[in-house]
Amino acid sequence: MEFDEIDWRLLDLLQIDAGVSNQALAERAGVSAPTALRRVRRLREAGLIRRTVALLDEDRLAAIQGHGLTALAEVALDRQGAEHLDAFERRAVQDAAVRQCWRVAPGPDFMLVLRVRDMPAYQQLAERLFTQDANVRNVRVFFATRCARFDPGLPLDLPARRAPPP
Repeated sequence: MEFDEIDWRLLDLLQIDAGVSNQALAERAGVSAPTALRRVRRLREAGLIRRTVALLDEDRLAAIQGHGLTALAEVALDRQGAEHLDAFERRAVQDAAVRQCWRVAPGPDFMLVLRVRDMPAYQQLAERLFTQDANVRNVRVFFATRCARFDPGLPLDLPARRAPPP
């Protein structure tokens, strides 16, 4: 499947605001509404658009629900065979408190982004995810105190805009 400038522009616009109407998306991309709809559908079918979500404001949500904790955890395993890495990864991604799970190298085997309601909830998570797994050798956890930037969008190499013909 080949992608042209319009496809890349649509992907870029959707990363900024996927909740925009098809009509507004088409206008911003410089195409007709049916073209935008057809192309976005094709991009979904190609697997480039995995899903559409709403990004919630953690600080405002915490003010309503009570403060939560965000933690970044480095996890090193004793045995790094594929079956051991796969087993830990399966357990980690099944836990709702694990918001992101990255296999990394060199250094620890995994980096996890964790979100829990409070410290007792973190302690329960640590027990079930780290302490009960005999293959977990070392865990270093860093509690977030402030998020200076969070951008889930991916940088795209957008084709240079061509000037319209005279």
